[in-house]
Amino acid sequence: MAIWIDSAILEEVKEARRLGWVSGVTTNPLLLAKASLSPEQTLRSLSKLNIGPVFYQCIASNINTMLAEARAAYEILGKHLVLKLCPNPESYQFVAGVSEEYTCCITAVYSPAQALVAQAAGARYVAIYVNRATRLGGDGPKLVREVAQVLKNSTVEILAASIKSPEEAVSAMVAGAHHLTLPLEVLKALMHNEISARTSNDFLENGVGIPHA
Repeated sequence: MAIWIDSAILEEVKEARRLGWVSGVTTNPLLLAKASLSPEQTLRSLSKLNIGPVFYQCIASNINTMLAEARAAYEILGKHLVLKLCPNPESYQFVAGVSEEYTCCITAVYSPAQALVAQAAGARYVAIYVNRATRLGGDGPKLVREVAQVLKNSTVEILAASIKSPEEAVSAMVAGAHHLTLPLEVLKALMHNEISARTSNDFLENGVGIPHA
């Protein structure tokens, strides 16, 4: 299991890295559009942080341009690159042709059938937008469970994305997700609980330990 930050804002990624337990970065075209640097500069900056895998989503629409974009991304990120592609015929065909060369993730998966094709094409990951699936009239955790059943005994790993709260993160993992990608505020919220905070304060105010300078 890994937890990654879902952001292309360099300062947010640096803060997540300082937490010590965040082990990668996921980006997409909308997140890159919010960054202050160009996509190329942003990816180079993320690569220098050496935080782990960096997910980059192709925006090209045909096999040849996808390949050129993948090569450009690999030139920047090297072995840390994970290519994200939306689930359409061109992307599946592309993944089937390059899965031995690049680590690929089919993203925006909203049905178990799409995950089946991702597996057949050779993708390493499928990304499920949990909160968005629920908001659009479905059930995000249920979708994760169904995909987990379809992919059982395969090597494809489920990445739960579009997570808005610690409770939603836990529900996705209980449903069968292998990994989480979370915005910074949710990453920080994972660590906190009111009862834990009160208990900690009680230890500090009323307990004793080894004296220290």
